[in-house]
Amino acid sequence: MPPRLDPISIEVQWSRLISIMDEVDIALVRTSFSTIVGESRDFAVIMLDRHGRSVAQSQLSSPAFTVTMPATTKHLLAAFPAETLEPGDVLITNDPWLGSGHLPDLSIVTPVFEGRQLVGFMGCVAHIADIGGRLDFFDARDLYEEGFRIPPSKLFEAGKENRQLFRLLAANVRVPDMVLGDVKAICGAEALGAARLTEFLGDYGGAAGFQALADEILDRSDAAMRAAIAKLPDGEWGYALDADGYRTPLHIQVTVTKTGDRVHVDYTGSSRQFPDASINCVTNITFADTYYPLKCSLTPDLPNNEGLFRAVTISAPEGSVFNTTMPSAVKSRSKSSFHIHVAIYGALQKALPDRIQAGSGSFWAITLHGTHPDDGSVFNVHILPNGGKGATPRTDGLCTVAFPYNGTVTPAEITENQAPILVRYKRLVPDSGGPGVRRGGLGQEIALEVTGDRPIIASLRPDKVRHPPPGIAGGAPGMAGAYSLNGAAVAVVPQTLSPGDVYRMRLPGGGGWGDPTARDRARLIEDVRNGYVTREAAARDYGVTLADADLAPVERNTGGGS
Repeated sequence: MPPRLDPISIEVQWSRLISIMDEVDIALVRTSFSTIVGESRDFAVIMLDRHGRSVAQSQLSSPAFTVTMPATTKHLLAAFPAETLEPGDVLITNDPWLGSGHLPDLSIVTPVFEGRQLVGFMGCVAHIADIGGRLDFFDARDLYEEGFRIPPSKLFEAGKENRQLFRLLAANVRVPDMVLGDVKAICGAEALGAARLTEFLGDYGGAAGFQALADEILDRSDAAMRAAIAKLPDGEWGYALDADGYRTPLHIQVTVTKTGDRVHVDYTGSSRQFPDASINCVTNITFADTYYPLKCSLTPDLPNNEGLFRAVTISAPEGSVFNTTMPSAVKSRSKSSFHIHVAIYGALQKALPDRIQAGSGSFWAITLHGTHPDDGSVFNVHILPNGGKGATPRTDGLCTVAFPYNGTVTPAEITENQAPILVRYKRLVPDSGGPGVRRGGLGQEIALEVTGDRPIIASLRPDKVRHPPPGIAGGAPGMAGAYSLNGAAVAVVPQTLSPGDVYRMRLPGGGGWGDPTARDRARLIEDVRNGYVTREAAARDYGVTLADADLAPVERNTGGGS
């Protein structure tokens, strides 16, 4: 048995594992085919031990995927026991109830061996460009309308491609070259990660040394999370809020119970699952979006791994929106799960007053689908723009930043190169950040104009249009979202855009923290100077009337002299 590792050795080796996953991350971005993977970065790459427990991930991995991947890997191991796996195998599934909650997310796992001994896994969850099914985000009546479902399967077996599975996947998606290109890019990036992990084994005690390190990382992380939880007072706190939903509002009821060194979050009282809207959540994604805000507040500096999950549990009634049953429609589950952090922080206002956050305006999604004017080839471009981040007790909210996830928006240049679209502008929206002692981050407005000689189909997934991101601790809500086609309101269904049409999206601002009238006057003046807050809003929302003299530029001493 390897000797117990000292803290310095753990830090050095753990950092190397993370650097391996950062390299895998970069390789996937550089070899991917789609905007959703290569530009929006809607994926995660994770290293797991031989039991399917996550040990390390890239630093830019999407948070929810890093939480669902260990559960998915264990499901794959149940279907393909460890003793049956061999070098060259690659496993795959996109079953929402086994994976991250909807069909576009492929979970792909590559076993790593030392000789014939299973050491661990390289895993990736990635949102691919298309999975078939409907183009809209919300109207499916069940899972079968949403696309192609892959049960636990072998994508490669002993290094040989499962040609029939590749043919089936290609036959059921609109952009097969893009989808298969991303799948093979994932496999290639995981192969790189496997090679790097093999090198690590040679330097640090082989399979036994790696497993000893994994056990230490998991146990120490568990102890750190429990210690952070133990500092909170024991108690039970509830919170309720309503969100947009789709045809009818979504209701979230949460009860957070803290006992000793454990936290349990219960969703009894939340909406029943929706039979007419694709916004239902499986428990994997409910747990992921429950754990993430707690992790951010309690152990923000620790690299993520499965040891941090152990002290957090959830429950939700079967058949509810947060524990939906097969075959419910789940494509736009983030319309529900992205509000979980608001409910949890609302419940924890008294227990954790200095580490909570107001609601955020992230994130929307728009997909542009059609054929290129020059050669008739099909394009499918994803754009994931963000609104403003909610304020915290320490800081104003950031402008146009993703939360609770960390994806990035497809750059205008890439959008215009991939589709017959002109990005007319992207600009911050003044007064969109919720007023508060700490102001919410500003939302943004984006205008897309169709160029070329043929129509395209635009599918939008907006949120926080009827129920804006709420403030907290006396802060005010951020500005609600809005969208229009040629200046007129339209329904949330795929829109056929003709050449010259302009589709506008105004993403919400983040909520504010604390009483706006207590905001520091100098900060407010700086906001007005920067155009974040108008003089009218300063008077209306903050109770401060500013004269021209208040806004005069401030001369700064540059330190020069003779």
